[in-house]
Amino acid sequence: MTGMGDMSDMSETGTPQHAGEAAARAREVRAEAELRQQIVDTASEMERLGINQGTSGNVSARWRDGLLITPSGVPCAALARERIVWMPLHVRDDDPLFETQRPSSEWRFHRDILQARPEVGAVVHTHSNAATALAIHGRGIPAHHYMVAAAGGNSIRCANYATFGSQALSDHVLEALRGRLACLLAHHGVIALGRDLARALWLANEVEVLAKQYLLACQLGEPPLLSDAQMEEVVEKFKGYGPRK
Repeated sequence: MTGMGDMSDMSETGTPQHAGEAAARAREVRAEAELRQQIVDTASEMERLGINQGTSGNVSARWRDGLLITPSGVPCAALARERIVWMPLHVRDDDPLFETQRPSSEWRFHRDILQARPEVGAVVHTHSNAATALAIHGRGIPAHHYMVAAAGGNSIRCANYATFGSQALSDHVLEALRGRLACLLAHHGVIALGRDLARALWLANEVEVLAKQYLLACQLGEPPLLSDAQMEEVVEKFKGYGPRK
């Protein structure tokens, strides 16, 4: 009798446990689907804002012990959440994943940024015109405007050139992003980081606005710059600045 009673107790307590596990799995599936859709929507918004076009640029977001990233060679109009690729955070070049999946050719710097910067939840890479024009000259964006502080410091650096998709480029990117949330890439484009996709996209667009302002100001001569002390004050005030959910 006691044994039967114990089995009955196990059955009664097991059912809610299984139901709870199923509910948790269902919530996780929904959350992943929502994040995949947010990546698709972010890529679409990049094109609408005019900071990206065609198959250039890419987007990633941290998910569980890896990342979700846009696929290689797929134009924005053809993106769907099912085409977003999941990769483990410590993925290597010889991972079997590459036999069946085609993540963005720039997956290395997305992986390396998310590995190195645990506070970052999303990465946006664009080929926006004004910022890329500066990057073609190997120039970053100095403190011509206080909004430069939105990228985390008194300048937005330009990473040294290396072939797209290479480990060398990723290494240059990590150096340029030291203490920063955005950088330019020589002869290439822009990278912006954020705790989520909305913030990374906002910053990517802000970098393009700042680049346009700087190029316009340069037409009148070398622009005067804010001092390091002035920028430090703004950087402090900007902690937590930007779009909120």
